[in-house]
Amino acid sequence: MWRVILFAIAILNFVLAAYLWFAPHAWYEGTPGVAMMGPFNLHFIRDVALAYLASAAALGWGAWKRDVTAAVFGAAWPCFHALFHVWIWLGRGVPFDEIALVNLVGIQVPAWLALTAALQFQSGRAGR
Repeated sequence: MWRVILFAIAILNFVLAAYLWFAPHAWYEGTPGVAMMGPFNLHFIRDVALAYLASAAALGWGAWKRDVTAAVFGAAWPCFHALFHVWIWLGRGVPFDEIALVNLVGIQVPAWLALTAALQFQSGRAGR
């Protein structure tokens, strides 16, 4: 099961990377809270797309080869990104709004689920 989760999050990160790369304006305008962070910046958005692409590749490789190092590396960017978003949420006064919901579902859950799944390889519970 954990291996399937890693593959699923790898695909999710790949799709997000493609969306950020090929439709940056749609992402900027359509994702709650993004425009609050500052003006549209194509360079920054594409940098984030490349980070998600690297994460997708490492998670996918880790799941395919049952490689804990690759899987944890693939989970690192999403987890650091998730921590940053917790800091932003705390700075916003811990509101329970649409932005917090999108953050929880789109950033927090996939990030920490990826790390949990990646660590299962180390404990030998990853399954075949």
